[in-house]
Amino acid sequence: MTTATVPELLDELRAYLSPTPPQLSLPPALFASPEVYELERERIFHRGWVLVCHADQLAEPGDYLSLDIAGEPVVVTRGRDGALNAMSPVCRHRMMPLVGEGAGNTADFTCPYHLWRYGLDGKLIAATHMRGNTEFDPATCRLPGFAVEVWHGFVFVSLAGNPSPLAPELSVVEREMANYQLDDMVLVSSWTEDWACNWKVAVENGHENYHAIGFHPDTVRPLMTGGIDMDVHYDSPVVCRLLSPAGQPVEPAVLPLTEDECKVLYSFRVFPGGSVATFGETIAWLTFVPVAADRTIVRGGSLMPRRLVEQVGLENIRPGLEGFTARVNTEDREGLEAVQRAVTSRYTRRGHLSPKEQGVLAFYRSLAHALLG
Repeated sequence: MTTATVPELLDELRAYLSPTPPQLSLPPALFASPEVYELERERIFHRGWVLVCHADQLAEPGDYLSLDIAGEPVVVTRGRDGALNAMSPVCRHRMMPLVGEGAGNTADFTCPYHLWRYGLDGKLIAATHMRGNTEFDPATCRLPGFAVEVWHGFVFVSLAGNPSPLAPELSVVEREMANYQLDDMVLVSSWTEDWACNWKVAVENGHENYHAIGFHPDTVRPLMTGGIDMDVHYDSPVVCRLLSPAGQPVEPAVLPLTEDECKVLYSFRVFPGGSVATFGETIAWLTFVPVAADRTIVRGGSLMPRRLVEQVGLENIRPGLEGFTARVNTEDREGLEAVQRAVTSRYTRRGHLSPKEQGVLAFYRSLAHALLG
């Protein structure tokens, strides 16, 4: 791997904004540089909308999800009023995290250090032994909040102070996915994994079907009876639609899919790391969120129409779906972790892209917009 400064790497990245971008993979240093990762934290993950979960994972009052978004701890809660809240879980007293990463249900958050207590909306409920400090006003003490937006069940969080709304970016997707009835989909399985690779290694992999012939010959590839081609629609630096021919049309049981919809595997990406894809009447979602330059937390799940789940029974659906997903995830994780180990090889260079990797170029374009814009 040749060494390059961050300005030099950004100059290389700028070429992907051209109408005729280079048909080359990114400079390897972009997948390993700590300096680039710090820039990505600031300009991408602390500014944009990050897919964190599905609303079914926060269904009941008191449900919470605590996670790390590129080094920033975040907790998302379902309040007693039914509203979703996102906030920093760091106590305002002496910087103690109120809750570790994971999910659960709670009435409130109590700091394990000095027992300060906060509500599900971040407001301070109690601060032990603080009445003697006349400069402290508990009414003005609360956990810093973040923006939350729910798009048809998918929960997004933005760490930006006043982010532009996400829904308008997804207007085309909303129209094209109307027959999938996303609001009546239910979560039938979910999972979280820790992958030892740069987030961009994982995301670019999801922007092409080309890798199915190598990573997934016995799992995903047999499902792609229409081939590994992908029709790429770059709507904006935030949203990209990727359509794959289904080959053998799906036969929906409950959804009012049109004949054309039955012939296409429809998916879309929300930059930086959100992904939603249809497989007949099953919808798979993924989100790739970095916690280090060479480590990515991968969350995902599967959705199915409520009526279909009621007809077939969740106990009959979940085991097979979870087994298949685990196998595919292992294939991707092992392959991408091998890629990451090779990133710093002295012989690693940029590679020529196949015509079947136009989705990868779309991702590079969004990356360039975010880091250079």
